[in-house]
Amino acid sequence: MLLSVCMLYAAEEEVKVSRYKYAGPFEVRKPIMADSLNVNGKTFEEKNLLKSSIAFNEVLKQAVILHADTTDSVSFPGLDKRNALHVLSFYMSSDRYVKGTLNVSAPGLYEVYVDDKSVDHSSELTMEPRCYQVVIKYLTTEKDTCPVSLKTTFKSEQEAGIIVRVDPAKQYGLTNILEGEDFRGVSLSPNGKYALVSYINRLPEDKSESFTQLMETTTGHIIIQDKGFINSARWMPSSNKLYYTRTGIKGTELVTVDPATFQEALIAENLPKGSFYFSPDETFLLYAIEEEGPKEGTDVVRILEPQDRLPGFRNRSFIWRYDLSSGLFEQLTYGHNSTSVNDISADSRYVLFSTSERVYTSRPFSRSSLYLLDLHTMAVDTLWESASYIGRAVFSKDGKQLLVNGSGDTFNGIGLNIKEGQISNSYDGQLFIYDLENKQTKALTKYFDPSVSRAIWSKYDGMIYLLAEDKDYQRMYVCNPSNGQIKPLDTDEDVISSFSIALTAPVMYYYGQSVSNANRLYSYDLKKNKSSLIHDLSAGKLKDITFGDVHDWSFVSGDGTTIQGRYYLPPNFDVTKKYPMIVYYYGGTSPTGRALEQRYSMHMYASQGYVVYTLNPSGTTGFGQEFAARHVNAWGKVTADEIIKGTELFCKEHPFVNEKKIGCIGASYGGFMTQYLQTRTDLFAAAVSHAGISALSSYWGEGYWGYGYSSVANADSYPWNNWELFVEQSPLFNADKINTPLLLLHGGVDTNVPIGESIQMFNALKLLGKTVEFIRVEGENHGIAGYKKRIAWQNSIFAWFAKWLRDEPEWWEALYPERTL
Repeated sequence: MLLSVCMLYAAEEEVKVSRYKYAGPFEVRKPIMADSLNVNGKTFEEKNLLKSSIAFNEVLKQAVILHADTTDSVSFPGLDKRNALHVLSFYMSSDRYVKGTLNVSAPGLYEVYVDDKSVDHSSELTMEPRCYQVVIKYLTTEKDTCPVSLKTTFKSEQEAGIIVRVDPAKQYGLTNILEGEDFRGVSLSPNGKYALVSYINRLPEDKSESFTQLMETTTGHIIIQDKGFINSARWMPSSNKLYYTRTGIKGTELVTVDPATFQEALIAENLPKGSFYFSPDETFLLYAIEEEGPKEGTDVVRILEPQDRLPGFRNRSFIWRYDLSSGLFEQLTYGHNSTSVNDISADSRYVLFSTSERVYTSRPFSRSSLYLLDLHTMAVDTLWESASYIGRAVFSKDGKQLLVNGSGDTFNGIGLNIKEGQISNSYDGQLFIYDLENKQTKALTKYFDPSVSRAIWSKYDGMIYLLAEDKDYQRMYVCNPSNGQIKPLDTDEDVISSFSIALTAPVMYYYGQSVSNANRLYSYDLKKNKSSLIHDLSAGKLKDITFGDVHDWSFVSGDGTTIQGRYYLPPNFDVTKKYPMIVYYYGGTSPTGRALEQRYSMHMYASQGYVVYTLNPSGTTGFGQEFAARHVNAWGKVTADEIIKGTELFCKEHPFVNEKKIGCIGASYGGFMTQYLQTRTDLFAAAVSHAGISALSSYWGEGYWGYGYSSVANADSYPWNNWELFVEQSPLFNADKINTPLLLLHGGVDTNVPIGESIQMFNALKLLGKTVEFIRVEGENHGIAGYKKRIAWQNSIFAWFAKWLRDEPEWWEALYPERTL
């Protein structure tokens, strides 16, 4: 690859561009002069030709390299006696936030663009730590008598490492996550011959477009790509046709489409409004119809129970059936509590439906009941009532058994695999088989350490296919329900996001990503256990991006437990140098997975010159029930020690880390962990807490989900019966021990962890005279979603770490200049 690199670390020194990509000349002709003057009374000039546009990136694909001479100028000829455009390009990147002046000088007419935005010939440029493309569009005219002599320099205001090259070496950054193409879902036709693959193309400024491809599964051949009907189409349960709804003369119409011929058929008119399930025999639809509950006044509102604060809580949903042959629309369930369809039997005779009720006096504060409805007789069989920790149930192929998901506590704890004295972490997913004849249950995954996220009981081969958290991976497994044997599928990604299995064929489609690649779509032969790549989104999304290496690294904690983790190195890593390090953890229930595209992408921080270390401490799901149960009633007791020890051992074993420049970051429970860690150690030079919990008592009682999450994290512990936990483990009650510069970030309308959690910690540290900053992101909830707000939020984190870990305060000071009120 042709490369030219100029790197400079000196204040008030010029970086001179010595090589350019060049494309041209491209002749441009004067317009026909219908009049000598235009509507504004002006004559035509040669500079008007510069308004002609040209596709920079397209013409640069055929570019050559031009070298500057000893005067740092580059020359190129025009077209003899003709007007022509010329395109020159180079890339600039900085390893830090820097301001400077980009100066392009030449005798003729030209325009300068930075990342496709027009700038002045001598322009003040603020560079963040990323790659910028500079393009110069130059006009030579028929009057020119000598070659062009063009010169470009960049002069920084402060010491900076500026790299100039002719080919991009882009850094992985936030826009790589916010923008670009991604999968929305995948669905196979019942016979496995066709696949619907849905996409979203995310654009700048919160814009996006969605489209769907219909493809042949064996070849990956795209039959049609459309933003119209196919974008909302679904597969019929068994007839290998697509269906969708549209607005017709008589209201909502239900239409089927044959993917082989694209012949349409109108199935029903004037359908009821609402979402529906198709029966397997395709004769009726089951609707979920919502009914509005009683309303209170708008100024003074009586709250009846904790969940009554949630929008829409008083509404209820009930099941209705729409018969496609007669148009009969009848209500199947009625009552005080909502009813939900779990599944419909293969012969379309039986419906599994569930109800739930709140029970605030004991964990888990809700109970569910499951019923079997015979649609022929309307008889109802109660399978269980007021059960705890049960999720969804689905039929087996023959309809004689149910596959049930829940936690180890489900069915009176028959699936528990924890130590005596432990309380189960109910976020650890387990599977059970329930026999409809004898109403007996067996635990399917009791001795299976991965935590089950999703499971499908295949109608084709009778096997159960499941997606599960396996440490920091998310993998596919197949379970034989007759003997309980579970085996992994030979899939090709670290983190599988979604999958679809055909009803009557051994075909599966799935997509996922790994530590250094974006999502990729595969077909999978369930008989041969073999994957075939269909579509690699990385090829386009990660073009010209260089990643540093990723290595697994684990250590043994004080109690002999192996704590798994990994670390990310910066691109162009030099083992002889000392690097600042960022430690990331969730520290709660879910593992820190190996996906590239996540909110706190480790590669994003590594690209800015940090070593990034992440670990999965005690309490994390995916490592077995006993390991996950350590999360309960701990709130940092063990986890903090493991993070501290892991960080210290990592530095000891890796001398390329500057142990005096270590930062840490976490969000939600991880934000709590950031705050709590600073009460236990001065190891960190900077800390970032997003939406962190500072006081367990206020979090437990205020947010929408606090008491529910606490039913797991501090099971059976409350402020009135375990004040030691609520006080001693709350960072707020230990704020005087915090010495680390702490950045608090919070969404202004966070309904999960209320913003008061950051406010009270901020107030405490201010009163104590500690170094603390507080950034409130207006209008945002638990996660920052708005495009511009997300960038500003992320830049605040980057700038904070740059200030404290790299001794580069300029970015932070530019974002938040000092003020006295």
